[in-house]
Parts: sequence; C-alpha cells; structure tokens
Amino acid sequence: MLYPITTIHYVILSAALLLIGIIGFLTRRNIVVILMSLELILNSVNINLVAFSHHFQAVDGQIFAIFVITVAVAEAAVALGILIALFRNKETVWSDEIDLLKW
Repeated sequence: MLYPITTIHYVILSAALLLIGIIGFLTRRNIVVILMSLELILNSVNINLVAFSHHFQAVDGQIFAIFVITVAVAEAAVALGILIALFRNKETVWSDEIDLLKW
C-alpha cells in the first residue's frame, strides 16, 4: 500500500537540509563549501515555502520562493566573483587564512 506524501514529509526533508547546511556552514573552512552550505539552507527554506503554499492552496509561498531563488543566484554570482578576486590576491580558499580586512 502506498502512502501519500504529506506536508510533514516536506518539513522533515527541509529540516534535514537545514541541519546539513548549518553544520556545513559552521564547521567547514573552505569558502566554496560554505557557499554550498548556504545554498542548502536557502533551498530548505524554498521547500518549506512551496510545501506550505500547496498545503494552504495559496500561490504566495511559490512566488516568494522564486524571489528567494533569484536572490540566491545573485548572491552566488557575487560571492564567486569575490572568491576569485581573493584567490588571485591571497592564493587560498580557506576562510581562516583570509585576513584582508584586518588592520
């Protein structure tokens, strides 16, 4: 017997992605991995928005998810540009070795 996928399944998936993203964001030193963890966090938010939008039969959450995706793409483009510039100057992608703003 097949069980239907309900909103709680999406919330559990979103919580798992959020947990993985937060752990990756807080424990890793590589800036690329930190950016990927940030994208996981934003994707977990999008899953929640779309799931609750479907649950309440409203389009507002889906529209907001499109805006979050747009902001995430812009954030990734700007962050990768900054990362390339930092790599050219410092020749490292480790977050604890970049002290460009220190006195």
